[in-house]
Amino acid sequence: MSISISATLVQGKGSLNGSDRSNLIPFSSRLHDGRASTQDVWSIYSAANLPADCINLGQGYMNFPPPKWITDAAHEALGSVLTNQYSHPKGCVRLRNAVKDFYQKSFNRDLNVETEILVTSGANQGQYSVFTAFLEHGDEVILFEPFFDQFLPHVTLNGGTPVYVPLHPHTDSAKPNSSDWKIDFDELRRSITPKAKIIIVNTPHNPVGKVFTREELEKIAALAEEFNLLVMADEVYDCVVFDGKEHVRFSTLPGMWDRTVTVLSAGKAFAATGWRVGWLIGPPSIIAPILAACTRIVFCSNYPLQEAVAAGLEQAAKRGFFETQVREYQERRDVLLSAFDKLGLKYSLPEGSYFVLVDISRVKFPDDYPFPASVQGRGDNFKACWFIALEIGVASIPISEFYCLEHRSIGEKYARFAFCKDVETLGKAGERLQALAKYLV
Repeated sequence: MSISISATLVQGKGSLNGSDRSNLIPFSSRLHDGRASTQDVWSIYSAANLPADCINLGQGYMNFPPPKWITDAAHEALGSVLTNQYSHPKGCVRLRNAVKDFYQKSFNRDLNVETEILVTSGANQGQYSVFTAFLEHGDEVILFEPFFDQFLPHVTLNGGTPVYVPLHPHTDSAKPNSSDWKIDFDELRRSITPKAKIIIVNTPHNPVGKVFTREELEKIAALAEEFNLLVMADEVYDCVVFDGKEHVRFSTLPGMWDRTVTVLSAGKAFAATGWRVGWLIGPPSIIAPILAACTRIVFCSNYPLQEAVAAGLEQAAKRGFFETQVREYQERRDVLLSAFDKLGLKYSLPEGSYFVLVDISRVKFPDDYPFPASVQGRGDNFKACWFIALEIGVASIPISEFYCLEHRSIGEKYARFAFCKDVETLGKAGERLQALAKYLV
């Protein structure tokens, strides 16, 4: 959750005189540049600001537990002396071996647990460390919009400059698909300057649910090779892909292993977002500097939950865990989408992740509705999402927040709904959403 901070401090105008001594020390302008000092969408649509009985489909956390055999492993690790101490900064060796065994087939290589795998305190911290390790002041980072909102402050806090390239929604058909959000590759090429250093490729994509095709990724790879870009492949939703779609690991494309770091997440894989365990996979030339950054940022990640995640990866295949989980998520997706079908609201059918973008431009709220100041001036979808949360009792997230100001209009008619909830909750949300019919035009 971000905290709104006085603009006078950004400008370095804290006063040493007078009775007000609450803002003496100016903070870094980097917080302002990356929106880190402003009230963010998560705090606006937090449980504290919404009715107590509002069903939260805005935030991507689960309301069901991790598998018992994984939580049992966590309890066992908490009972050991060794695993309650510091782990190795690279991650405990059991988890690194489990990552190697689980992923090396999909990476088409024999992974080295000492030099090519790094455990991090969640994917988020791993991503931050990538930018710490590789950005010089003024280096440019290419972001596809809409983007995971943490990317922006990660870039600016490490001295980088974001360059925004929107996915263009071609969603005029009766049944749009997340694949209808397209890259304009001429626009992408024009965005790459001599200052470009990193390009972020998020597939499956949050919030669109798009699974990038091999052809799309090959075109990105060709540009990365031509302009010598580091590729951060955010593939944290790799285990949530529907309808037989192929998830292509970016690093397996010709020539891409040497310039790609892949980001993965135990929280997404095992319904354990609060455990904050993730890992990076890449060549030694990329992992080594990130390890140096990680060691200075967090030193190491929590040991007991690394052990539990290791147990998860070790047993997942024989239990058929991920195959079962995909079927369960597909059922959840279909329960929620059926509610929008009944309403006649269009959405982009997600091919991956556990989010769906819904076109809420038909929602008509009263002109005199008492919206709070926090949603004023931030686009109609901010108001529509607030109205739906308070009057219908279902929370979502306006995705215009995931754009730069110049491109915000592209996302202003969409809201993101999460279906990483149990079927009962999604069914109840669907029933509530039917009350929206009287507000549609």
